[in-house]
Amino acid sequence: MAKYQLYNLQFWLLCLSSMFFMGSFNMIIPELPDFLSHLGGAEYKGLIISLFTLSAAISRPFSGKLADEIGRKPIMIYGAMITVVCSVSYVFLVSVIGFLALRFIHGMSTGFAPTGRTAFLSDMVPIGKRGEAMGILGISASLGMAGGPALGSEIATHFGLESMFYASSIMAIISIIIVLPMKETLPDPKRFKLKMLSIKLSDIYEPKVLGPVTIMMLYAYSFGTVLTIVPDYSRYIGIDNKGLFFSVFFLASLFSRLIAGKISDKKGRVVVIKYGLIIFSLGLITTALASSKIMFLSGAMLYGLGGGITSPTIFAWTVDLSDEIRRGRGISFMYLAMEIGIGVGALSSGFIYGDNDANLSNTFWASLVFIVIGFIYLHISWKNKRQNPVVLYQEGDKQ
Repeated sequence: MAKYQLYNLQFWLLCLSSMFFMGSFNMIIPELPDFLSHLGGAEYKGLIISLFTLSAAISRPFSGKLADEIGRKPIMIYGAMITVVCSVSYVFLVSVIGFLALRFIHGMSTGFAPTGRTAFLSDMVPIGKRGEAMGILGISASLGMAGGPALGSEIATHFGLESMFYASSIMAIISIIIVLPMKETLPDPKRFKLKMLSIKLSDIYEPKVLGPVTIMMLYAYSFGTVLTIVPDYSRYIGIDNKGLFFSVFFLASLFSRLIAGKISDKKGRVVVIKYGLIIFSLGLITTALASSKIMFLSGAMLYGLGGGITSPTIFAWTVDLSDEIRRGRGISFMYLAMEIGIGVGALSSGFIYGDNDANLSNTFWASLVFIVIGFIYLHISWKNKRQNPVVLYQEGDKQ
């Protein structure tokens, strides 16, 4: 492992870049359903997120393998460059087919940049600080994800959609500029060769991280639901700013990320994830039952608190169990599970909703089922895995 002072300039630059990158593509999400409807594709709203995540999922094995071969920085830069190009390209769309094709291409940005960023971070911090470090990195990402949607909606309202798309591209450019002076953490990175794009099953499937991967897939289903349904749910409740729910959600997650990471470093990942899923479930229930703005946003707050506990702990757990020389691939497998969960959640929720407001709450009840399954899986399969992260890591080596 590369030797760095914990929370040095590299770490904070990584966090800053993450904030701008996450803000860049999240700021356009609340406006995309109406944009697609304007193009004549209202019935395809479920594909807005699912196509994006499908592309991200397909690219994960490549990003994980390349992160372990050519380095973490190139992967981060390449992912952000895709957002730069795609965000500008939305301005010139005139057809539903073109929109859906662009969403598919755009998804590769999150297939690459977060994989490189998580691997970069895991190179820098010792195992006993991973939960805390992942929590801080998650806070920076949450700031982008919280501010992005609200900012995007404001720009679209006052200056038009074109200005919003250009602003998204500019934020992605800033994220690249921040990464450029950072020092690569992968020892002896190789030069890119086309044969590196040859993917085998072993480049995708990492059995040592099957526990966190399973939880991530079940947990991420609800994110697909939220990203797809919340813009229409906001309208139904009477909230004009479609990004407000996302802002409350991500801001609430800030308060739980850091403390949850510290606790998981001491008490273990599994027990912390269980508590996170319980709070997360309360958020889903509150949102499903919402009949007022206050209740709707209260659901967002609970959802954010639970997510802020669960997400960084799953990330840290994945890194704990990954082989050091295959860390990028272990991380990409976890991200692949996340994309599958989000994609299935988006597609299923779009189908359940069917552009009928009477079905809005049903999409959140369906998400709750997957969270309950995840909790049961943890309780049955990992009920004795409450040790500290170092022990979890050692057990992962024996599996």
